[in-house]
Amino acid sequence: RQHPVLCDHAPMSLTAVTSSDEEDDSDSSTKPIRSEKKKNPASLFQTGGDPPKDKKFKKKVPPKGAESEEETPETLQKNSNKKGKAKKSKKKEERPPSPVIEVDNLEEFVLQPAPQGVTVKCRVTRDKKGMDRGLYPTYYLHLDNDKKVFLLAGRKRKKSKTSNYLISIDPTDLSRGGENFIGKLRSNLMGTRFTVFDNGANPDRANADWSNVRQELSAVVYETNVLGFKGPRKMTVIIPGMNSDCERVPIRPRNDNDGLLMRWQNRNMDNVIELHNKAPVWNDETQSYVLNFHGRVTHASVKNFQIVHSSDPDYIVMQFGRVADDAFTMDYNYPLCAVQAFAIALSSFDGKLACE
Repeated sequence: RQHPVLCDHAPMSLTAVTSSDEEDDSDSSTKPIRSEKKKNPASLFQTGGDPPKDKKFKKKVPPKGAESEEETPETLQKNSNKKGKAKKSKKKEERPPSPVIEVDNLEEFVLQPAPQGVTVKCRVTRDKKGMDRGLYPTYYLHLDNDKKVFLLAGRKRKKSKTSNYLISIDPTDLSRGGENFIGKLRSNLMGTRFTVFDNGANPDRANADWSNVRQELSAVVYETNVLGFKGPRKMTVIIPGMNSDCERVPIRPRNDNDGLLMRWQNRNMDNVIELHNKAPVWNDETQSYVLNFHGRVTHASVKNFQIVHSSDPDYIVMQFGRVADDAFTMDYNYPLCAVQAFAIALSSFDGKLACE
């Protein structure tokens, strides 16, 4: 029997947390999901590390506490691609929308950490229509606001031995060789460990100074528990640390023994940060596991989760959960970027884990 996860006290399945008392969310559209008591959460993610040599995506690092960016309504005109657009949710008032966020250079934006103090609120839609889309759906990521600005698309490759999702900044071009390819998510044979890469070169094709080699942006480890994958999932998320300029420390493994997963497994945690999903709490009244998603998740699902740092479980680094059959909200905070968060979300859809 499935054990749903709910939010706030509404019956849900597994790790989903929906809120039956949503009134506390009416004006929280620009409030970061985080505890007010703690100091700047950025310190949780700082590991030192050398500043990245490649300045390709460095141009627009927002100043600390860049709340002012939220107030510029004239932004967001570019990339308002309508493809994969979700139907309007009837329960719109339950899901406070994303603050206005500038996306004038999509490639730069999706690899750049969220501005500190701003929760970037997004929506993931799953498209199963068309040939073999049932087995290989396309997933679209948009900002969750009126303009529904397109950010990323992802789709599983058909002929891979392991699960391999391509991530693109063009909703119509999900090819490996295209200029819109921005990253990929690859699983192990068991389908329980995933690695997220940017669009750099394979180490076999490294140039002399190694600067063109792909970075590992994240890794995700799923563990079973006494209920197998039918109970609340246990997730560990491993990400590169941030340097003193609040930029991601580049992790460019030269071989398979040097990646985030191996570093984590060997407890070599220099410039590496370990995060976990927040454990849902069993609720006798609803006979389900519950989490508080503050009105952003409305349906129970084993896919619903929140990612936190053990030193500050009130600061939600990322949360993901179902709002309709094929629609999910995905919210992320500093230090994650859109590609990291979207890839972590895609891992939760993968076949060996997807017990609804």
